[in-house]
Amino acid sequence: MAIKCLYLNLEIKVKMRITMTINMTIRTETTADHNAIETLTYRAFENHPHHSPGAKPTEHLIINKLRDAGVLTVSLVAEDDTGIICHIALSPVAINGVTTNWYGLGPVAVAPERQGEGIGRQLIEVSLTAIKSQHAAGVVLLGEPEYYGRFGFETHANLTLEGVPPEYFMIKSLCDDDCTTTDKATADKAIPVGEVTYHAAFS
Repeated sequence: MAIKCLYLNLEIKVKMRITMTINMTIRTETTADHNAIETLTYRAFENHPHHSPGAKPTEHLIINKLRDAGVLTVSLVAEDDTGIICHIALSPVAINGVTTNWYGLGPVAVAPERQGEGIGRQLIEVSLTAIKSQHAAGVVLLGEPEYYGRFGFETHANLTLEGVPPEYFMIKSLCDDDCTTTDKATADKAIPVGEVTYHAAFS
């Protein structure tokens, strides 16, 4: 897999067991991408197992509302010669009603026919680097523990999200990647305590 990243001149080292060759570029969204992102996101979440039977996706509307509100902090796309095949968003979250330097990851959308190729994983890794470069303290998300645990996300008693099973709400302190063991213990104590709320776009 060959990946070119146009965001912050990041160099991505890819280690994947894939027999096919994929030439892919990861970059920040542009205005010209908005319609493609909306279509991609709708398709990615159509008939999603976490949706009620027959429910239509709303994740594409969330992205539009975040963008319109000016709080789409990170919005990256992955594209190849077929077009945009993956999109990821990060936006600010509040803790106990106060906006902090913590962010929510998602939605993450991969074209249905391209799922399972590791494209989402690459975009998640780049997005975490991107948000860390903006001095974020940490990231939260709602998702599958088995999948997101590989990126260092874990449940933490300090932060909760109302109305969801606690095992599916995970956090990642952005100190984790480059702190010593002692620093990690200090960072753990510094994780804020309270209830997380997402932007109104998610309502």
